[in-house]
Amino acid sequence: MTRRAWTLGEEILTLFRSIGRASLLYDIQDSHSGNMAVKIRGADGADMILITATGSQKGDLDPSQICFLSATETDYGYYKASSETDIHQRILAIPGAGASMHAHTKDLSIATMDDLPKPAQPADFIPIDPLGRKHLGDHVHVDWFAVPSGSPEMAALIPKRLEDHPATVIQGHGTFVRARTLTEAFFLQCVANNAGAVVRTARKLKVDVEALRLEIQADPAAHLAYLPDAFTIDDDACCDFPEETEILREFHKAGARVFESRLSPFQTGSMSVRGVHDILYAPKASMPRDLRSPLRRLPLRPAETDTGELARHKLIYAETDFQTIMHCWLPEAEAHSHFRYPGDEAVSDRIVPVDAEGTFMYLVIPVLPPDVDEESFLKKLHEYKVVVVRGGGVWAVGHQSLSEVLHHPSSVREICLYRIGAFEQGLDLRKMEPKKAKKW
Repeated sequence: MTRRAWTLGEEILTLFRSIGRASLLYDIQDSHSGNMAVKIRGADGADMILITATGSQKGDLDPSQICFLSATETDYGYYKASSETDIHQRILAIPGAGASMHAHTKDLSIATMDDLPKPAQPADFIPIDPLGRKHLGDHVHVDWFAVPSGSPEMAALIPKRLEDHPATVIQGHGTFVRARTLTEAFFLQCVANNAGAVVRTARKLKVDVEALRLEIQADPAAHLAYLPDAFTIDDDACCDFPEETEILREFHKAGARVFESRLSPFQTGSMSVRGVHDILYAPKASMPRDLRSPLRRLPLRPAETDTGELARHKLIYAETDFQTIMHCWLPEAEAHSHFRYPGDEAVSDRIVPVDAEGTFMYLVIPVLPPDVDEESFLKKLHEYKVVVVRGGGVWAVGHQSLSEVLHHPSSVREICLYRIGAFEQGLDLRKMEPKKAKKW
C-alpha cells in the first residue's frame, strides 16, 4: 500500500497517554499490556487508524509509539503496531465505531474463568449490577481461543461479537470494546471490570450469584432501583463555573479521589453542591486528574428534562437542608447488599462495621431495597448520612463540603472490605459486630 505522511497531533497523543495512565491506576492494564486504537479523518480526506505500538507503556507514550494505518489496508511488514492490529481494524470498520480498546480487565477475566476441558464454549457473563446491565447489556459474550492473542480466529470472531454488543471477553485475556470515542472505550472497560468485581465479591460473600442472575433476568425492575443515565460523548469539556476557582478545585480533587479510590468506575456516579437558586453538578463524578468531566450549573427547581440521577439530587435538596450530595457505584457495597448471614433467609438490611474506625464513625450503614419509597429513602439518609440502595448505589450527603461527603462512600468501602476479609477467613461476623448495632 502507499505510505502516507501522517502526522500526530498533541491532543491525540495527550489523550492516549492520559487513558494509559488511568488504565494502569485503575488496574485494568499492567505496565505494557493492552492496546488502544482510534479512527480519524486524515488531511487528504481518507480514514486512518492510530494504534499503540506493541509492548509500549501506554501512560508514557512517545510519538513514535503510535502507529498510523490505513483503515482499509494492512501492511504487517512496515508497522510495529500490536499483533491485534487486524482485530482493531475490523472493529473500527463497524458502522459508528470510532475507537476500540483491549484491556486486561482482571476482575472480569477471573469472574469468567472455568476449568472445563478445552476446546469449549464458555458461558456468557451476566452482570448483576445496574451499570453493567445498562451499558453492557443483559449478557456479555465470552470466548475461548487456542491462541488468545492476535490469532486469525480472534480476528474473525471478535468484530462479529462487537457488531451488536459494546464489549466481549476473551477467556483468560481480557476484554475488547467498541465505542464512539476513546474516552467511551475506557469507560466501557471500567464498567466491564466493575461488573466482574461485583460478581467476584458477591461470590466471596457466598451469595448465590446464579440464582440472583435468574431472578434479575425474570424481573429486572424488582432488583434494580433504576438504570443509570446514558453515556454522553460531547460534553466533557463543559464547565459552567470556570470563574469559581476554589469550588472548581474541590470538584476536581473529589472526582480524582473517587476514581483513584475505586469508589465508582470512570465517569460514573455524580456529585453536587447546593446554591441559593441553582446547584453545581458533576454528572460524571469519577474523573482522573488529567481527564476532565462536565461540570454544570443548573436550576435547583425540577425540570422535565432532568435525568433520573439529577432528579434524585434535586429531590434530596428539596426535602432536606443538606448542602452536598455524592452518589457512587461502589462494587463492594453492591455485592454486600445481597449478603445473607449464614442461616438467615432474608437479605440483611444493614452493613455493620467490624473495624475500629468504621465502628467509631457509624452505628450501621442501612441497606435499602430497590423499590424504597422516597420518604423512607430520605429518612434514612437524614439519620445516617449514607445509605446503600440494593441495585442503586451508595448515596451520601453532607452539610459543608465535597470533602465531607466524600468521606462517607470512602468509609463504606473500607467497612465492606474488612467484613468481606473477615468472612473469607471463616470468622463469625455477628460475634465481631458491636452489640449496640442490634438496636438501630
